[in-house]
Amino acid sequence: MPRLAFPVVVRAADTGAGSVSPAIAPELAVVVPVRNEAENIHPLIDEIAAALDGVATYEIIYVDDGSTDETPARLVEAGAKHPTLRVVRHRESCGQSTAVRTGVKAARAPVIATLDGDGQNDPANIPDLLARLRAADDSDALLVAGHRAKRRDTWIKRISSRIANGVRARMLRDNTPDTGCGLKVFTRAAYLDMPYFDHMHRFMPALMIRRGGAVVSVPVNHRPRERGTSNYGTLDRLWVGIDDIFGVMWLLRRAKTPRVEGGKD
Repeated sequence: MPRLAFPVVVRAADTGAGSVSPAIAPELAVVVPVRNEAENIHPLIDEIAAALDGVATYEIIYVDDGSTDETPARLVEAGAKHPTLRVVRHRESCGQSTAVRTGVKAARAPVIATLDGDGQNDPANIPDLLARLRAADDSDALLVAGHRAKRRDTWIKRISSRIANGVRARMLRDNTPDTGCGLKVFTRAAYLDMPYFDHMHRFMPALMIRRGGAVVSVPVNHRPRERGTSNYGTLDRLWVGIDDIFGVMWLLRRAKTPRVEGGKD
């Protein structure tokens, strides 16, 4: 069965002077989970701001998942430059899915964009994914997922990812060629309506379909890692996900999507 994880949050604050007033909720929250990514903090936040300035009102939420390097200090420095930056820190590492959930729960915006903190996802793609969600008749029923058509990883990572995506697609029928891409856009309400468990970020397309929604995949740019070291091995994401797949299949079999008649008064 899927596993739960319980983070201990030790800090949640606006890090920059002049942050947007809590009374004025931005349209978009960019949630970035990081662990030991000190070298990537400043470049990636600069890119996020450049991609979204003039496109949407936004907040940037970094979730420091128990980093042991200079990541916390770099985030404080970045907050002095970027007033929209907010930081939440886990005392101990709880994993990517839990870090994403912490960021989504902390968000004030109704729309969420997620991307990895290693710099391989291109923030310049966020406006395209956001536009697809904005155009939806029911944004709460849509997940816009990035598709890294041209992976810039080592051959072993490309192969393991292809195998993992193939296994998930056959077993879960999630209609998504690249469930592992960290770049996704969805509503906060839809995400919080999904069942939570460790590693759930890999299964969000299936979970969106489970609740009666749809998934659209959009080709996105993928870049080689230029700074820092990966926190993942080459095959661990495949093997650790096998029992999770069976757990998600259990959830899918027991899903019920009611057709509600009538509306609000």
